[in-house]
Amino acid sequence: MNVDDFAYVVETKKGFEEAVVSILKAVDQKGWTLFQIYDIRERLAAKGFEQEPLKIIEICSGKYANQFLSKNRLISLCMPCKINVLEEQGKVKIAGMRPTMISQFFPEVGQNEAEQAEKDVLEIVNNAR
Repeated sequence: MNVDDFAYVVETKKGFEEAVVSILKAVDQKGWTLFQIYDIRERLAAKGFEQEPLKIIEICSGKYANQFLSKNRLISLCMPCKINVLEEQGKVKIAGMRPTMISQFFPEVGQNEAEQAEKDVLEIVNNAR
């Protein structure tokens, strides 16, 4: 397994905060639910560490969550889905977790089921780009 199996990463011309807002809009437009946003840079700064901007945005689709949890409740370890906005060397990137990786760890979730959820996540990322 390589990082491309786990994450879908795109670069955007938008500024960091603008990219975060774009993700929030795209999540809403897709009908998914926003759970939480973590400002990792801010939290680490409070501990005396410096990092470039990084926000972890947790999102969920009730439809897919129910579908997957009905098959194995341990799938909750992979939930909610995450989309990160990060800045590296002046470039802003959006990275989404690929739900298809769930089927690699939990075979009761078919590849086709996971692909449906992944299609939504990739659309959110691409629409926010």
